[in-house]
Amino acid sequence: MKIVIIGAGSECFGRGQITDLLQAVELNGKGVRLALVDTDAEALNTMMRLAQRVKAATGSDIAIGHTTDRTQALPGADFVIMAVARQRYPLWEQDFRVPLAYGFRHCLGENGGPGALFHTLRSLELVVPICRDIERLCPQALLLNFTNPEARVLHAIRTLTNVNAVGIYHGVFSALNAVADYLQRPLDEFEIVSAGMNHFYCLLKVTEKATGKDWLPELVHWAATDTSPRTPPLFRKMAEVFGVFTFPSDDHIGEYLSYGAEYSGVKWHYGQECHPVDETVTPFSLMAYATGERQIDAAILTPSGEITVPIIADILLNRGARREAVNVLNTERYISNLPENAVIEVPATVDAAGVHPLHVGPVPETFAAMMRTQFTIHQLLTEAYRTRSKALLLQALLLDPAVNSITAAERLLEDMLCLQRGFLPDFSAERSVKADV
Repeated sequence: MKIVIIGAGSECFGRGQITDLLQAVELNGKGVRLALVDTDAEALNTMMRLAQRVKAATGSDIAIGHTTDRTQALPGADFVIMAVARQRYPLWEQDFRVPLAYGFRHCLGENGGPGALFHTLRSLELVVPICRDIERLCPQALLLNFTNPEARVLHAIRTLTNVNAVGIYHGVFSALNAVADYLQRPLDEFEIVSAGMNHFYCLLKVTEKATGKDWLPELVHWAATDTSPRTPPLFRKMAEVFGVFTFPSDDHIGEYLSYGAEYSGVKWHYGQECHPVDETVTPFSLMAYATGERQIDAAILTPSGEITVPIIADILLNRGARREAVNVLNTERYISNLPENAVIEVPATVDAAGVHPLHVGPVPETFAAMMRTQFTIHQLLTEAYRTRSKALLLQALLLDPAVNSITAAERLLEDMLCLQRGFLPDFSAERSVKADV
């Protein structure tokens, strides 16, 4: 079995995936080959050295190689794990601050809101060519995508290419941990179902296995009335007004709402304004581990919390295991009141035949209505990328709940297409395209 990690030089994503794989005892003795790929040769070399030291420390027998040329790594791949970005933080900061300068109060500017439009386009410039290579060099491979904005990127992959792709994200575990905190009970005592959209989902079922009791109404009540610090204010308001127990992180929930900034504010959490300027920070240095200056320890081996490696093992060993959340197209109406061409997040079972999303029924209708707007934006952006239509970009921008001015949106679009032109598709040759979504 061959696994390729594209974007392996990332200190967060790369380290987590590599150490998860090398600690997976299920993969030992299976002849697994791991190929690390990144266009940043220096970062890739560091990660390769780290991988070799982790392999020695864990006793893994996975064979490891590395290359800056993905076309050398992809042939014969069974799984491709991907998280890619260029100049992530400087461009993300523009995604947040420039729309704010035009009067659009939004949260984060990463997966929703006006800034996410440009994040999406930059990601597609990287992801779609990679998928073309997968189609050509390893068409049988399963692509496990982490590249954000997850739902928008996956929609484009599944619409514009023939790659078999599933989106992976750990957010659901935040909701599950909140359930455990409220109930003060082990999670394995309950059957829990959540569903929705990446970063914007809600619990549909919390049933006590021993008694059959439905705990969801009480959880929603507690979330709506708990004023302690453990309950974020927007999370609480969503429970109070809409009756949903959703992803308990206000900045992510707020990305898809016109009133999100009312709760998260308009500071960019990753900027200097959110950190004391005179704070002394000791960086977590992967280089120290890679060179042997520091011994491989629990800090470097901390599990990523992602389900990538469990999914790979489920397929390899035909385990038929249940996984709490995967991102897929709603082709078989897994969520019955959302459109078939929407990218949704639902539980799945995984066996030798692949990933099988579960049918969960409807989500609350008011919650579904919020997501439908986002799904239309996803479709417009996929089509705008395909046709290079600035007109469709503007339509997508104007549908965003945080955008309340046509003239400001037009100016923002022109400004960002200029500011980030080295990272975006070329929209200079405007074509008239009718949206049909």
